[in-house]
Amino acid sequence: MKKFLLLCLSFFLLISVSQGQNGIISVKSSHSVQATGDSLVKVLNSKGMTVFARIDHAKGAKSVGKKLRPTQLVIFGNPKIGTVLMQCNQEVGIDLPQKMLIWQDANDQTWISYNSPDYLVNRHNLKECNGKIIAKIKGALKKFAEAAAK
Repeated sequence: MKKFLLLCLSFFLLISVSQGQNGIISVKSSHSVQATGDSLVKVLNSKGMTVFARIDHAKGAKSVGKKLRPTQLVIFGNPKIGTVLMQCNQEVGIDLPQKMLIWQDANDQTWISYNSPDYLVNRHNLKECNGKIIAKIKGALKKFAEAAAK
């Protein structure tokens, strides 16, 4: 029995670590997907971000006769910041502009998910890039998500 419990604990830890390494940060929202998305767009606009697009994946699914829980993607950015990252490694442009996914899970809980700046630093070898810029991006994304989720 002791070995079984140890095996289960090891498996749980392995799953937790791999989920944490997927490069995605998720913040729980107390509102619907639509209301959270509306709030996020307001926050982004108030902070001087450019909102390039808002994509309703559930609406797209419905248009082809499929069902999908509410899911929206907001694409936004600031060329002053993104350009600095691309000057460090132009390939980071594949992950820019920034995106936040607002989605509803199987338990009707709404989440805001976005790429961790640390993940992008590692993925695109931006370690030598301006550390202040990375810290600023981390703080801004966290604040945007938390403000939209309240």
